Amino acid sequence: MAGLMNRFWTRRDICVGAGAFGLSLPTLLHADRQSQPKVRAKSVVILYLNGGPSQLDMWDMKPEATEEIRGTFRPVSTNVPGIQVCEHLPRMARIADRYTIVRSMCHRETDHLRAGYWVMTGGRLSRPIDSFSGMLRTDHPHLGGVVSKLRPAGGMPSFVMLPEFVAPRQVPRPGQHGGFLGSRFDPYAIESDPSTSDFDAGPMVRLSPTSQHRLADRRTLLSALDDASIVARQADPHRDLESLRNSAFDLVSSARAQKAFDLSDESVQTRSRYGEHAFGQATLVARRLVEAGVRLVQVNFPRRDNQPAGQGYDSHSVPPYPPHLAYAKDWLLPQTDAAFASLVEDLADRGMLDETLVVMMGEFGRTPRFNKNGGRDHWPGCYSLVVAGAGIRAGHVHGRSDRIASQPTADPVSPDDILATVYHLLGIDPRLEVRDMSDRPIRVTSGRPVDGILV
Repeated sequence: MAGLMNRFWTRRDICVGAGAFGLSLPTLLHADRQSQPKVRAKSVVILYLNGGPSQLDMWDMKPEATEEIRGTFRPVSTNVPGIQVCEHLPRMARIADRYTIVRSMCHRETDHLRAGYWVMTGGRLSRPIDSFSGMLRTDHPHLGGVVSKLRPAGGMPSFVMLPEFVAPRQVPRPGQHGGFLGSRFDPYAIESDPSTSDFDAGPMVRLSPTSQHRLADRRTLLSALDDASIVARQADPHRDLESLRNSAFDLVSSARAQKAFDLSDESVQTRSRYGEHAFGQATLVARRLVEAGVRLVQVNFPRRDNQPAGQGYDSHSVPPYPPHLAYAKDWLLPQTDAAFASLVEDLADRGMLDETLVVMMGEFGRTPRFNKNGGRDHWPGCYSLVVAGAGIRAGHVHGRSDRIASQPTADPVSPDDILATVYHLLGIDPRLEVRDMSDRPIRVTSGRPVDGILV
């Protein structure tokens, strides 16, 4: 595969340096408001397939290739003539007229941490890292952190992440919080499985009516803690304690926020459609959250290293994990199919799909050839993702790959371009700049909206 990768980067120079941040444009405060794009999306749901989904086994199958490339899965026709997906994604096949497949995603980062950071923030992770590296305040902000700053929600969290951080080694990986924007723009993080009876959605749903009545008294009490606040600010001068405190009180006293997390309102049939697993039920929670006004929800496909089914989409097939194709057939694809299809169907039925953007992606794809264990390794040179909803063309495929899905042959798209598309649909000019901790202007993304997937 090394030869393939070398040829790719010679022929696909368009992906080189796609994550660099430009610093030459006016800052956000001086931007021309007249240039702001039209708001198409009120909310965004990101279904993050943690580990890297295989393009060849899902959305860009190559039935004419040899078995060492294509594997044993077969493509099936969808409800859109000419578009095929994997046979193990039957519900996605039935709603292909509601989404676009981008088959020409590409970048150059083969490491999970660096690739994930890039696709979630648009920045390049330049500091030294290892598999246990976590988030730092000097990091670039997650897309949701920027959205929280520029398009805050009223009476609801602006940015929610569930059912866990991307943290296979129990340490949340870089790129999942407000970064240099400050803790005010971190996600409301729920690290609990909503498919279980002990699902804990955090402090917003723990308060009894009596304790809610005491909130006003507690707010008064906290106002007397100025000295402690001064000490805390000295320890972290970028932590806006007053804003954090006010936001916390607003959220825990919001009946709307508490209700959004309560799945008991949903029928048994609805919960079953999404799937009785963490990814499906978290996606159902995400639908309820955007319905209640949350701006951006990221649902991470669960992954815990060293657990029987803990590899998520990082399916190298290294023992003790099961073989890649069997694992994909029995575990990965059914859960993904149910969650995505149910979300899109529900949003459409509720009249919300035209104002909700759905992005299903991972940090990269998988190698065209199987490794010696029967798995597929990391491959950022060409991969696929799926987008649906607000402002997105429906029943469409964007870009093409070569005969083994190793590199794009038409319309390559970088992670920055996808981020720029999301910002554009939210009515945020992708050229705008925010200030880092040193007061330097940083452009929110260096990408450009992908016109070919927009209506």
